Amino acid sequence: MPTSQDHDLLFKEACYVDGCWTQAISGKRYQVLNPASGEVIAEVPDCGAQDTEQAVLKAHQAFQGWSQTTVKQRSQILRKWFDLIIDHQQAIAELMTKECGKPLAESVGEVNYGASFVEWFSEEAKRAYGDLIPAPFADRKILVQKQPVGVCSAITPWNFPLAMITRKCAPAIAAGCTVVVKPAEATPLTALALAELAEQAGMPSGVFNVVTASQGKEVGEVLSTHPLIRKISFTGSTGVGKLLLKQSADTVKRVSMELGGNAPFIVFDDADMDKAIEGAMASKYRNTGQTCVCANRFIVHEDVYDEFAQRLAERSAAMVVGNGMDDGVQQGPLINQAAVDKVQSLVSDAVEKGAHVLTGGKPHPLGGSFYQPTVLTELNQEMSIAQEEIFGPVCPIFKFSTDQEAIEIANSTPYGLAAYFYSQNIARVWQVATALDYGMIGINEGIISTELAPFGGMKESGMGREGSKYGLDEYLEVKYLCMGGLA
Repeated sequence: MPTSQDHDLLFKEACYVDGCWTQAISGKRYQVLNPASGEVIAEVPDCGAQDTEQAVLKAHQAFQGWSQTTVKQRSQILRKWFDLIIDHQQAIAELMTKECGKPLAESVGEVNYGASFVEWFSEEAKRAYGDLIPAPFADRKILVQKQPVGVCSAITPWNFPLAMITRKCAPAIAAGCTVVVKPAEATPLTALALAELAEQAGMPSGVFNVVTASQGKEVGEVLSTHPLIRKISFTGSTGVGKLLLKQSADTVKRVSMELGGNAPFIVFDDADMDKAIEGAMASKYRNTGQTCVCANRFIVHEDVYDEFAQRLAERSAAMVVGNGMDDGVQQGPLINQAAVDKVQSLVSDAVEKGAHVLTGGKPHPLGGSFYQPTVLTELNQEMSIAQEEIFGPVCPIFKFSTDQEAIEIANSTPYGLAAYFYSQNIARVWQVATALDYGMIGINEGIISTELAPFGGMKESGMGREGSKYGLDEYLEVKYLCMGGLA
């Protein structure tokens, strides 16, 4: 169990720049709220452009030394950071639950998941191999070496306030880059706790910097336009991602974008129904449906449609909703009232156009930003919920007759992040997996995220990959060396 000393150590109400805990130059601060209760849990600096520019400059200065360290030195510091995160996992999880609302058990899971990227890239740093290419002439050698991109910026969302930082920053730091992190307005405390542990791990000043702000536009503009920033990594909405891409174009930055999703969850008539229901519950209701890879549209064969819908409704109705800090809670609140309003608007639109509510369909009696787990049937493509990312605990179930129809429904969106399907027919598995326009596909699995596999999407769901052996390359430049006069 965490001690009061753990909480005092990790609870920070200041930015972290160049190894120092600082306030905004303007002196402005903003409040961090607990979405389950609405209470103020902290006040942090409300930074602007000048603060961010200063952080970028410090990161650039630190890059000159950090990029010259050996991979073994970087690996050892990252490994120590990993160990410290695991040692303080309970205290970090409690902080996370208080600021983003997810059940405590899920927060503990995220701490371990997020830490896994630090561990992985502490090891992967040693494997940034180059090449010796056979030359066309006897007096030449062709060498390829990899070197760090430079100063990187990371703009992260509130729904995974730890893992989205480590998934971006661990490979950057492993590669020899320095980073400036702008965490989501709603969840700065987890990021600041990570900074405290990075300092304890021996991370040199200026390598890992955290700038907090209530309005992301001003800070984001600096992080996407500043000439000293050579790489930007963003996780968030497609609209904001497109803006950042435009802003980064003038300085031709390297970019990684993990944007919106509209994940289909297809259940074929030969699916193992028990496993499909378990997968649906795990995929849909993680973080109260507030993840970019949550099942967004359930597409179910007509022969098993009624059984799947009824069983999913029964399981959904039985879920325990409440404050994430309470024992046994399976669903916490949505992040704020605006999120509730969006979910309710999508449900109301569907019902007005003929959808049937099997369970839920309304804000929860607990009030605040709690919403009932909801299952809708009799859906059609004219409903807004067929095209928009829900980001809430709502399961819209569509019906299909043929494999081709299921694939067409699944692909009928500009997004292509994650998809799921259940079938026991091996030929169908290969055919459908090939036909789906998604960067990640769960086949008879509802949870697919791991540090070992490449995370990323196709189409308007983004570009680049995070995690896995591919994640390190996102922060490395490939340099060709032609050595002549050797004969």
